[in-house]
Amino acid sequence: MNVLSSLASERSPMDDILRFTLLGLGLGALYALTAHGIVLVYRGSGVLNLAHGAIGMAGAYVQWELAGRHSVPYWPATACGVLASTVLGVLTHLLVLRPLRRASTLARLVATLAVFIVLTAIAVKRYGDSVQLVPGKLPTRLLTIAGATVSEDRAWLLGIALAVTVVLHLLYKRTLFGLGTTAVAENEGAAASLGWSPDLIATGNWALGSALAGVTGILIVPVIGLSVTGLTTLLLSALAAALVGRFSSFPVTLAGGLVIGIVQSELTRFGSDVTGLASSVPFLFIALVLVTRGRALPLRGTFLDRLPALGTGRVRPVPLALAVVVGLLVVSQSTPLWADAITNTLVVSLIILSIVVVTGYAGQVSLAAYALAGTGAFIAGHTAADWGWPFELALLAGVLGTVPIGLLFALPAVRTRGVNLAIITLGLGTTLEAMIFQNTELSTTPGSDGIAVGHQTLFGTSISGVDHPQRYAAVVLVLFVAAALVVANVRRSRTGRRLVAVRANERAAAALGIDVRAAKLYAFGLSAAIAALAGVLTGFRSTSVVFSDFASFDSITALGLAVIGGVGFLIGPLFGATFAAGTVGARFGDLVLPGLSEWMPLIGGIILVLTLVGNQDGIGREVGRQAEGIRRRLSPTRGRLAITRTEEAAAPDVPRATPLPLHVRDLTVRYGGVVAVDRLSLDVEPGRVVGLIGPNGAGKTSAIDAVTGFTRAASGGVRLGDREVTRLQVHRRASAGLSRSFQSLELFEDMTVLDNLYAACDRPGRWAWLTDLIRPGSRPLPSHVLVAVREFGLQDSLDRPVGDLSYGERRLLAIARAVAASPSVLLLDEPAAGLSDDETRELAHLIRRLAEDWGMGVLLVEHDVDMVMSVCDQVVVLDFGRRICAGTPEEVRRDPGVRAAYLGDLEPETMA
Repeated sequence: MNVLSSLASERSPMDDILRFTLLGLGLGALYALTAHGIVLVYRGSGVLNLAHGAIGMAGAYVQWELAGRHSVPYWPATACGVLASTVLGVLTHLLVLRPLRRASTLARLVATLAVFIVLTAIAVKRYGDSVQLVPGKLPTRLLTIAGATVSEDRAWLLGIALAVTVVLHLLYKRTLFGLGTTAVAENEGAAASLGWSPDLIATGNWALGSALAGVTGILIVPVIGLSVTGLTTLLLSALAAALVGRFSSFPVTLAGGLVIGIVQSELTRFGSDVTGLASSVPFLFIALVLVTRGRALPLRGTFLDRLPALGTGRVRPVPLALAVVVGLLVVSQSTPLWADAITNTLVVSLIILSIVVVTGYAGQVSLAAYALAGTGAFIAGHTAADWGWPFELALLAGVLGTVPIGLLFALPAVRTRGVNLAIITLGLGTTLEAMIFQNTELSTTPGSDGIAVGHQTLFGTSISGVDHPQRYAAVVLVLFVAAALVVANVRRSRTGRRLVAVRANERAAAALGIDVRAAKLYAFGLSAAIAALAGVLTGFRSTSVVFSDFASFDSITALGLAVIGGVGFLIGPLFGATFAAGTVGARFGDLVLPGLSEWMPLIGGIILVLTLVGNQDGIGREVGRQAEGIRRRLSPTRGRLAITRTEEAAAPDVPRATPLPLHVRDLTVRYGGVVAVDRLSLDVEPGRVVGLIGPNGAGKTSAIDAVTGFTRAASGGVRLGDREVTRLQVHRRASAGLSRSFQSLELFEDMTVLDNLYAACDRPGRWAWLTDLIRPGSRPLPSHVLVAVREFGLQDSLDRPVGDLSYGERRLLAIARAVAASPSVLLLDEPAAGLSDDETRELAHLIRRLAEDWGMGVLLVEHDVDMVMSVCDQVVVLDFGRRICAGTPEEVRRDPGVRAAYLGDLEPETMA
């Protein structure tokens, strides 16, 4: 931005506006070129490459070293730099991403972060992070356009971006390679069956995208200077441009990049009066656009990939107490250097623990941990420096004051998810850093390089990290244990089960009455509090809170360390933190090999890659397995006894559902110009089974989606009893008494059978979100759930993971879970799909019992006509979304319109 400002001169305001607009077009062109490379990789392999900036940085450094240090002519050196970026991209795909092609989205995202960490660590080790001024080859003479003066190289950059955009647009619209890339992006399996090699397509796109990263890196260093940080942080604006183009359209991505460049350039005209605004406002605008156009829930058929495994959250009091005592003894006997290393380890562990909550438990990929930690330090620092608050009150203020900021970071999670959420949180964190932490008017006090907080005391006892590092380390240890116990309580609580349900499947969670939005807000709020605790402890270890400790991009490294340790395990943060710089692991490394600590970032990145390829569940998973094996050998019957007690407590009587009829009137569902459901009306009375049948594409599942609130494309009326539920959200309809199963089951794969049932029947009180932090809510299964367990034959499977069940058992669990929500009306979507004839007959018997003995109203969508006719009191037939017949099974059998539209020439008796 200094380059932009340096070209300003004393001219009219309109000349300034035009000049900075032209300058912004050049900068925006570079953003667009970088974004094009990201789009190429994403279209070709489905991977968001967060190492893209680092790959371009590597190419720029290769070119600079050859041309500047070894006197290689410019163009051969440039070719070598581009080739280096290309090779790095191809190797990243072949050696890192291809082995993870069946891994979770989180694992693939973190894999690119690992490459980012490795490349930046190598570059910093070799070149440092100082800015090198590099001359460019583009013409730099001044041009006058409409009275405004601008450097000619900006025009060249814009022309290059336009040319590349046109070439890429034509390449992917008119060539076989482009068509193959589109086919693989749409449906990899179908494309492979037509002869396209997804791996070859992905490799080609990685090569092309990485080459473009190298070209962009070489073009931009004459503008912003050559540095590791400058080139890697360029990624954020490029990601924003790619988001505008939805990672697919090159022209729209170009437009997005140009708009970002122009806005940033114009804002630099105001100079230091708006610190950080130039780099923040465009991204905030894009985040707002994404949130506005996002969806609250995934579409039908959209599932989260398998995330890393979760721990149970169980805490063994005696081993924990012994570990704390030993830890305090070690701290008391340590030297100041080792005490500082222990403090660093525990603080980084707290940062990672905050990631365990939001990413491990709730499944939200957030890259804002260090920004929130800095927020806590900022609030606590000012309360101590400005108001003279003691350490304990400042700590409390920092933790509690950061929670609302964490909730603001959570707002995008309500409308978007996955990689989009990761980008937005990283951008918001960078915005906070630029506007607050780097603003010396806000983040420093006179005569200090930060916020002067002085020496700390705790309840009158000095715990200064400068004078008494052992005492400070002991305080940090106690607070870490307290925070870990809080997270353990949440994992085992009703609130924790809801978080894990949202992580596993948002649609299914909402269908059981779980408020997905509230669960995400809770996870972000608790995560922010823990990160803030880490930030306060980091800042107050010295006499001044220095905000260089809270670089937003360090959140990338923290997520990588979390994955190494095991992002779903309480023990994981301690293992992951040992690979960070300045921690106990680094100190031990120096003892073994002097100077090894300087290589810790590189070592951590390499270990992260190996962890992802070999065991993406992390070290914590292996430790947990070993501990569980020991416990089972010591108490082999423990799990079985718990199930036996549950069986013995089963209520003998079948409970009756609240008798509420369902009335659907003129229900219409439109997807664009297609009418999936056309003015459908039906009633489901308590104790009766209504079948909804029709050919494939008749609109049956769309009707269920509309009744239960899973589509915004619906109109008409839905009433449950005397209550109009048409405008209610999904979870509120479920709480009112509408429960459903899914054709594709959508079970909570990360849970046991028992926890799936608990997630459905748990109804936390108003203050459960707070009390669960201290004492996890635990109660026996309600009587109606115990009866459902018995009815569906799940007594012997309660402690089994869902993945260990047979297909038939999974089908039964899906229905039992819907029944556990205690509905008045149960909507079943293809419950017999894939079952044998015997299993189908047993299921039909269970459905009749749900209606007759439980008093539920049941709406049954099923392709098995024999089953529908045998179990239903009334049948409604759809064809192309319109109701063509409704009546008893006998009446439907004899209806000629049904025979013509649905069963063709089949005789009525074949339907019996």
